[in-house]
Amino acid sequence: MKLILLGTTGYHPSDQRQTACFMIPELGIILDAGTAMYRARDYVCTPELDVFLTHAHLDHVMGLTFLFDVLKDKSVSRVTVHAAADKLQAIDEHLFAEALFPVKPPCEFRVLSAPVPLARDGRLSYFPLEHPGGALGFRLDWPGHSMAYVTDTTAIKDAKYREAIAGVDLLVHESYFPDSMSEMAALTGHSTTTPVAEVARAAGVSRLVLVHMDPQEEEISEKIETARAIFPQTFVGFDRMEIDF
Repeated sequence: MKLILLGTTGYHPSDQRQTACFMIPELGIILDAGTAMYRARDYVCTPELDVFLTHAHLDHVMGLTFLFDVLKDKSVSRVTVHAAADKLQAIDEHLFAEALFPVKPPCEFRVLSAPVPLARDGRLSYFPLEHPGGALGFRLDWPGHSMAYVTDTTAIKDAKYREAIAGVDLLVHESYFPDSMSEMAALTGHSTTTPVAEVARAAGVSRLVLVHMDPQEEEISEKIETARAIFPQTFVGFDRMEIDF
């Protein structure tokens, strides 16, 4: 199983990073649809695509408006966007408002109301995260493979979602702020480095990849050193990074 990190920053894109979008090409699965969504075109290889949205903040959904180009000359018969009901309503009423984007992209909406079956005997489950406006985290399981995606939340050592991600092979977790900005992290609903590493250790995951970082953050050596001192199998994600799990 291969995960492609199409976009690894938050808030706005930079010259090095686009905003949140992650893809498992062989299964046609996309997690969040930030500004990196246009890159999905390079990896589309299935007749159907399922896009799972953690929440509806613009840096996670604006890439839905790129679907016309993503699908151009591709043999894709169905694109389904999965999210909480209120998030889908917000996207339909605002992102796809006639004054902003008058032609709705070729996709159907499906409300997340139960775990979603995935190809190869897999399953996607979800759990609530603390974030302004609300957000979801995702866990994806297959026989012999598992991963979790946690973004836009304030990590704490005893986070409620720790049990939901327990034992996964790969944890992709946001780490927007350095430890010195813990107050800003709590205010905005984002995470600092040390608590994320503590969550990974407490949850017994195999590997941790840090994403959704500050687009203005140029030096990441301190972040990786801080995290690895707590959880050695920590890596910093970068755009178009490919991870086998």
